[in-house]
Amino acid sequence: MFRRCVNFSVLLILVCGSPLWGDKPTAAPSPADLTFRLPTASGETVELSKSPDQKVTVVCFLGAECPLARLYGPKLNELHSTYQSQGVRLIGVNSNQQDSLEDVQAYVKKYKIQFPMAKDYGNEVADRYQAKRTPEVFVLDENLAIQYRGRIDNQYLPGISRAETTSNDLKNAVDQVLAGKPVKLAVTEPNGCFIGRVKKTEVTTSLTFCNEVARVLNQHCVECHRKGEIAPFSLTDYDEVRGWADTMLETIDDGRMPPWHASPKYGHYANARFMSEEDKKVLRDWVAGGMPYGDVKNMPQLPEFREGWHLPEIPEAVFEMRKRPYEVPAEGVVEYQYFVVDPGFEEDKWVTGAQVLPGNRSVVHHAIVFIRPPDGADFRGIGWLTAYVPGQRIKKLPEGRARRVPAGSKLVFQMHYTPNGSAAEDISKVGLLFGEEKEITHEVFTLIGIDQEFEIPPHTKDFPVTAKVHRIPSEAELLAIAPHMHLRGKSFRLFMKQKDESEILLDVPNYDFNWQHIYELSQPMKLDDVDSLEFTVKFDNSKENPFNPDPGEYVTWGDQTWEEMAIAFFEVAEPRKKKQVEKPRPQKKLSEAELKKREVERKRDFDRQAAEFFKRFDKNGDGHVMLDEVPLAVQRYGHIRDHDDDGEIQLEELEFPVRKNR
Repeated sequence: MFRRCVNFSVLLILVCGSPLWGDKPTAAPSPADLTFRLPTASGETVELSKSPDQKVTVVCFLGAECPLARLYGPKLNELHSTYQSQGVRLIGVNSNQQDSLEDVQAYVKKYKIQFPMAKDYGNEVADRYQAKRTPEVFVLDENLAIQYRGRIDNQYLPGISRAETTSNDLKNAVDQVLAGKPVKLAVTEPNGCFIGRVKKTEVTTSLTFCNEVARVLNQHCVECHRKGEIAPFSLTDYDEVRGWADTMLETIDDGRMPPWHASPKYGHYANARFMSEEDKKVLRDWVAGGMPYGDVKNMPQLPEFREGWHLPEIPEAVFEMRKRPYEVPAEGVVEYQYFVVDPGFEEDKWVTGAQVLPGNRSVVHHAIVFIRPPDGADFRGIGWLTAYVPGQRIKKLPEGRARRVPAGSKLVFQMHYTPNGSAAEDISKVGLLFGEEKEITHEVFTLIGIDQEFEIPPHTKDFPVTAKVHRIPSEAELLAIAPHMHLRGKSFRLFMKQKDESEILLDVPNYDFNWQHIYELSQPMKLDDVDSLEFTVKFDNSKENPFNPDPGEYVTWGDQTWEEMAIAFFEVAEPRKKKQVEKPRPQKKLSEAELKKREVERKRDFDRQAAEFFKRFDKNGDGHVMLDEVPLAVQRYGHIRDHDDDGEIQLEELEFPVRKNR
C-alpha cells in the first residue's frame, strides 16, 4: 500500500525560499567594504582586493547542505573553467553558522568544486555584501563595483528542475561586464536557503530548545530531518536548528512544512500532517526571543525510527529492479525509467504487505511498482502493487486483506530520479509478504479514474478536466485515495455520487506535484450505495504558475513532468465470493500433440507481433530499431526493453502479453 508521501524534489521546497521581490537591498556597499581575506577549505587563504589582472570577480555565497547550492556546483565549475582565461575570477563563500570548515571541505570534495571555497566566520562578509540566500552571486568589475547581484539562472528553483535554463542571468552579466557594457538586468531575486547568520540578540523568552522546541521538532520534523535520512540537514542539533531557523519559519509560514495539502473541511485521514497554531507560535516566539538553549535535563528523547525494511516482518521475497546500478547524472532532467522483473511466480500469490526500498535515497524522487499480468498489455491491464516516497510509513494491509498477483505476472518498476549535483547510482528493490489464500477474505485492488483525452490551451489559468470511476464493486470498501497530476496541476476535488446527492470526500485546493500524497481514510468507507466516484482537476498553464515549464505550449496526456495526467487511484477491498475461495477444478492434461500445437500457435503469434513491431518502428528502413525510434508510450510498461543498453532493440528483447485464447 502506498503510504505517507514526502518527495525528494520536495527537499527543494522544504529548505529553499521562493522569490521575495519586495525585499530589496539597501544602498550598495562601497568597493572598500567588498574586500576580504578568508580561510579556504584547502587550508590556504583567499583574498579579494583590487587587481589589474582581474577584469571581473564573481563572489558566490553557497551552503554545504542547501539543495540548490548543491545543484549549482557543476554549473559554477563550468563557468570557472570557461572564463578563467578571460580574467574572470570566481570565489565561493560559506557564511552559514551551522556549516563548519569540515562541512565546507566535504562540499568541495563531493561536488568537485574547482574554485576557492572560503569560510566566512561570523557572516561578516555576507553582512557587508547584504547577501540573503544560498546560492546568491555578485558580479564585481575591475574597480570592485557591484554590477550584478541575484540568482545564477532559472534552471533550478524551489521544487523545479528544468531540462535547461531559459535565463542565463550570471553568464549574461559576466559577458556584458567583460565587453564594457552596462548589465541589462542588474538585479534578480536569489532562490535558495536563507544564510544561517549568527544572531546577537537579547534573550527575551522563557521558551528553550531543550524543552518546548525539541518537542515540536520531534513531533513534526525529525522523521526526515535527521542524520542519514532524506532531508539535507538535521534538526536534532541545537546549532543546526539555530542556523536554519529563518528558513524553517519561512517554510512553516508558507504552508510548505509540514507537508499536507488536503483541506481539513472534508474527510478524515489517518496520515494527516498538521502543525497546530500553538506549535507554530512556539517556534516563532523562540526565534524572536533569542533562541536560548535551556537545561539539557529537559531534553526529550528522540523518537525511535526503523531503518531499512519497515514491514512488520522480514520480507519473504525481495526483487531488485535490475542487476547492475542505474547511473543518475549530476544535473539535468531524467525521464521516467522502467525496469521489468520476472518474479517467477508459477502460481497466484496473495500479497499482504509490500515495500519499495530505494538503493539511493538522495536521487530517488519516487518509485512505483506495478503488476503486469500475462494477459494485460495496456495501462488499464496493470495493477498497482506498492510505491515509495521519502518519509512514508509502511504497514501491512488489514487482517484478511491482500492483493492477488496472478501466476506468470511481471513486476514493473517505474523510477523517477532527481539529480542532486553529484553523479549517483541506484538499485532499488521491492520486498513482499504473502498470505495463505484460504485466510484471505477481501481482495485489495486499485480502481482508476482517468481522462487521457484533454488538451490544455496555452496561457490558461484554470483549465478543468473531469473523470470518474463508473463501476463500483458491490460490498467494497474504500481505503485510500491518490490524485495525480504533474507540474501544471493546480487543484483536485473528489465527489461521491449517491442517487441525486453529491458529497465532497477530498479537497486539495493547492495540489503540489512534489508531494505525491496517498490520503488514507481513518476508517474504511463502505461503497454499497455509491453510484460513482467523480473528480475534477484544474490545470494552470499560465505564466503565473512558477512550476510551469512553458506556458506557451498546448499540453496533452503524457508520462513526463512537462506533459500532464488527470488520474486518481482508489484503493479498495472487495469481499471474495465463495466460489473464488474454493480451489479451481484441475484442468484437463493436454496431450503431447496438443502441447506442441499450442506452442506453435504461441510462436506464430509472437512472430506476427514482432514483424508488426519492426515494420512500424524501423523508420529509416535499415532493418534495425533503435530505442530512440520507439515512442515513450510504447516503452512505458515494459513490452520492449533495451536490456544490454546498446541503444538497439533486439528480437529477444521483445515481450508481448500472452493472450487468453492462446
